[in-house]
Amino acid sequence: MWRDHLTEIIIFTLLFLLVSAMGFVAARWRAPRDMAHLDEWGLGGRNFGGWITWFLVGGDLYTAYTFVAVPALVFGAGAMGFFAVPYTIVIYPLVFLVLVRLWSVSHRHGFVTPADFVRSRFDSPVLALLIAITGIVATMPYIALQLVGIESVLKAMGVTGESTIARHLPIIVAFAILAAYTYQSGLRAPALIAFVKDSLIYVVILVAIFWLPYKLGGWDDIFAAADAKFDASPAPGDGVLLNANNQLQYVTLAFGSALALFLYPHSLTGVLASRNRDVIKRNMSALPAYSLLLGLIALLGYMAIAADVTPLPGAKEGTTDSNTIVPLLFDQQFPDWFAGVAYAAIGIGALVPAAIMSIAAANLFTRNIYKEYLRRDATPAQEANVSKITSLVVKIGAVACIVFLDPQFSIDLQLIGGVIILQTLPAVALGLYTRWFHRGALVAGWVAGMGLGMWMLYQISSPTRKHFAGSAFPLEKFGFDTQKTIYVGIVAVLVNLLVAALVTLLLRAVKVRDGVDGTQPDDYFADEGDPRVTPGDRRDADAAPEPVA
Repeated sequence: MWRDHLTEIIIFTLLFLLVSAMGFVAARWRAPRDMAHLDEWGLGGRNFGGWITWFLVGGDLYTAYTFVAVPALVFGAGAMGFFAVPYTIVIYPLVFLVLVRLWSVSHRHGFVTPADFVRSRFDSPVLALLIAITGIVATMPYIALQLVGIESVLKAMGVTGESTIARHLPIIVAFAILAAYTYQSGLRAPALIAFVKDSLIYVVILVAIFWLPYKLGGWDDIFAAADAKFDASPAPGDGVLLNANNQLQYVTLAFGSALALFLYPHSLTGVLASRNRDVIKRNMSALPAYSLLLGLIALLGYMAIAADVTPLPGAKEGTTDSNTIVPLLFDQQFPDWFAGVAYAAIGIGALVPAAIMSIAAANLFTRNIYKEYLRRDATPAQEANVSKITSLVVKIGAVACIVFLDPQFSIDLQLIGGVIILQTLPAVALGLYTRWFHRGALVAGWVAGMGLGMWMLYQISSPTRKHFAGSAFPLEKFGFDTQKTIYVGIVAVLVNLLVAALVTLLLRAVKVRDGVDGTQPDDYFADEGDPRVTPGDRRDADAAPEPVA
């Protein structure tokens, strides 16, 4: 009953209103030249320094869903849930050099989205359209999952209703406020709020990691309780240690997730908003500090086992909502006032990434669909206006997913989203280093990888769903005599690359035209203050001169 959680609700509401006010004030933060321009509204003026970028990108990657879902997976499956820790460590060395090249070429040409880069690099509006659609589709369920994080907190505080609308009304109100200040302030809003969000999360986790073991009898008792639970589990992959059945899935999921992380449009939006190359380099060196925090967050799953936390009932009769274990753990073990602070950390943790994701999806639609196919002569002000409206539509779509779909299905959609976004790796990540792949071959590779990935995902079932029930593909369906599974994304992207390479050789052999590269080698090393070029300048300069009359 909500009256039993009145202190928590008051603190949660006050902190939520505080960051909402900051979101509206952000429109005047750092003196934007003209908010009616995507560089200002969608990328914060491309002028964020080291600290702002660190909080923005960190707040974008480590979300409210991370706060509730990673411990929930550890609570339910054990060691498998720790896959998120190595992949967020491995990723930063991988992208250290890749992202500075993307920043430089985007700075030089004024690119706002990864599809902008692909359009210029491979001279292919079709390939750019596929990259844009892929980014939007992969981002949508991610936004919906931020609502799952808020919903888990509201359920723990007893703020629920009997009807569908009454149950989701607080979420609808929260996202209406988010939509309003994002519309007004653009990327500056989540950048400013990220300071509060990350500070609260650090405080809550550091307190939890010392206070909860003290309350629960120490780490020995915590791990002993987890060990006892998994020893009694019938699932062959569950346990506090990995075993032969889940090691391949763990490795491929961690590596595939690492490759996918900075292909998501919202991850790249924070990077493109940086002031210069050095800001990105420093952040790729410092962001692994968040991985330490993530490891501590994951341990909350074992603490919930030791505390005998029972998840609240799920949306369907006879099911449970594992996402509620962290809020319930805090409710049981913390004083009411600090539980309210912890709930606010989770709730605010949903606002920052949701805002960035909606902006990134809106920028993709505006630059690579609206401007490319619907209105080529759109002015910067028109682009900004369309992006603002699209960001509202994206948020409405995310709320609709939570209201009308089973939340568990949204979680599965997020896993599917990683498989989907991985298919942009050859064009975006490898395209920053080489143009060897033919543009037609990249389209063929995308079709092959996406087709195989969707087929594999369709074959995955669970006791509650016949199809699309996760991303762990049983190798026995490929004819192997084993119970092992593998991450669908890795298989799909390898096929994507293989097809792209073979079709490139074929198209080059029959001399199919490959378009004109709109970039130059020095574009990938441009830095702050270097002059920009317009999209057609290089192409015009490389073309043959017109005959003199």
